[in-house]
Amino acid sequence: MADGLDIVVVTGLSGSGKSVAIRALEDNGFFCIDNLPVLLIPKFIDLCQGYHEGIKRIALGIDLRGGHFFQSWPNVLAEMRAAGHRVEVLFFDASDEVLLRRFSETRRPHPLAGEAPIQEGIVRERKALEGMRALADRIIDTSDFNVHELKKEMEQYFSQVLSPRKMTIFLTSFGYKYGIPHDTDMILDVRFLPNPFFVDDLRGKNGLESEVEEFVLRREETRAFLDRLYSLLEFTLPQYEREGKSSLTLALGCTGGKHRSVVLVEELKKKLDGKQFRIHVKHRDIDK
Repeated sequence: MADGLDIVVVTGLSGSGKSVAIRALEDNGFFCIDNLPVLLIPKFIDLCQGYHEGIKRIALGIDLRGGHFFQSWPNVLAEMRAAGHRVEVLFFDASDEVLLRRFSETRRPHPLAGEAPIQEGIVRERKALEGMRALADRIIDTSDFNVHELKKEMEQYFSQVLSPRKMTIFLTSFGYKYGIPHDTDMILDVRFLPNPFFVDDLRGKNGLESEVEEFVLRREETRAFLDRLYSLLEFTLPQYEREGKSSLTLALGCTGGKHRSVVLVEELKKKLDGKQFRIHVKHRDIDK
């Protein structure tokens, strides 16, 4: 049997950024095809494996345009994995408010709205995609991104995740005052640590600067917290990987997302770098 392929499946709600993701995958060396009927996917994979130039990485855009064929997706997904292909399913989502705004800005009709308001089309699509969402390896909420930020995020993501063989750890710092991240597996609150914001010389700096880093890390409670967090991750990450989870998002939050959470995310990156994981760091609120 031919070697298995690296396959990324892009799906999710209309207006959530799937087209941006497909373009980012294409820029990173994937052979991309959008709106392929689900039942034709196995035949398409066979063609890719038999192609003389050797296609190794493919990306498939799947949505409700596939009609009734869409219902066969769970079986097709299981068959791909049983055949030895490394499949990662990405589900793109966004809040109803953001989706409404995007449709309003582009003046495009919603594919499921018909003559009804766009909001009704969003509700219908969200309901219809519940099963697809449940089968996703990673849910990417794009509510906080404009198109340029989303493109940059996808390029960074796909430049690191070229194969699901190696688990990717997404480390995010954020500020609770700006809301919690949407697409997160694990959230830890670090607001119990002393806040550099209340130190005059540190208020205008951020956690990437040495003075703030020293202030946070010299605390005994910080070191105790990191030791316990390291132990938790050393135990859980191999278990997640063994169960086939291709990525995990860990978010650390402080009040404003500029000081404590940034320092701790950077420390985690240092600790995990060089191990068997890919590391992707994002400081969501550092510039706010």
